[in-house]
Amino acid sequence: MHLEFIDCFVLTRFAPSPTGQLHLGHVYAAKYACDVASKSGGRFLLRFEDIDTTRVREEYYEEIEQDLHWLGIESTGSPLRQSDRLSAYSDALDKLKVMNAVYPCFCTRKEIQQEINSLTNAPHGKESLLYPGICRNLSLAEKAIRLDAGDPHCWRLNSVAIRPIAERLFFTDQLHGKVVVDPDLLGDVVLARKDITTSYHLAVVVDDAYQEITDVTRGEDLLPSTHIHRILQNLLNLPEPRYHHHRLILDTNGKRLAKRDDALSIKNLREQGKSPDEVLAMLA
Repeated sequence: MHLEFIDCFVLTRFAPSPTGQLHLGHVYAAKYACDVASKSGGRFLLRFEDIDTTRVREEYYEEIEQDLHWLGIESTGSPLRQSDRLSAYSDALDKLKVMNAVYPCFCTRKEIQQEINSLTNAPHGKESLLYPGICRNLSLAEKAIRLDAGDPHCWRLNSVAIRPIAERLFFTDQLHGKVVVDPDLLGDVVLARKDITTSYHLAVVVDDAYQEITDVTRGEDLLPSTHIHRILQNLLNLPEPRYHHHRLILDTNGKRLAKRDDALSIKNLREQGKSPDEVLAMLA
């Protein structure tokens, strides 16, 4: 791994979801974060991103810790669980509501896809990843009526309203250099899901500030998410960490490893008789 280090106290974290077994991709991310901290005499934390309650399994918490310990990747202190911090995310969301930086979205997935299809005529295209802003222009009265009626809704970032702020922002990545924030890159992303008062984007920003993380290390597939995170940090007056977006571990077909790739799970490799050193050597 090629790392560029800064001579100051460093605090990093590895934040897996306890929804399956760790695989080599997770190990690379964990070791990268641990190495960034240890090189500067800092600390490395473990955090569980467990807000997806439909997929989380209690046994995975312990198995993840056991795998990391077996590999010699040791974290400091007790792991933080996002499921214990829902009130903190709710408070942050309330602040964004006051700023009119978010709006309620009552759309179903079917309604969103139908709108995209009518706009792009490309129902299977890349455009389907971005929400077309259906609920952004609802009147205040209509929003209030539907909220009072208890209509199911999520909360989305209003990329149009925050654009004047976002366009002045940038972040510095240790591998990619200076990156100018693009508020339209991911559009009006969900900041609080219908079933819970947060999403990945809001929770990770709030927790990084809470844990005083100085260096966020994660896969390069999350580089686009950092545009959203810098916007949220600015709106919520939270500190900006340094970023390290590293390469991904790929399978033999050149695809990113997923939890369904049991053959490269740490549990499976251990059962095959691999040693920790042999597993870590596979990362190269």
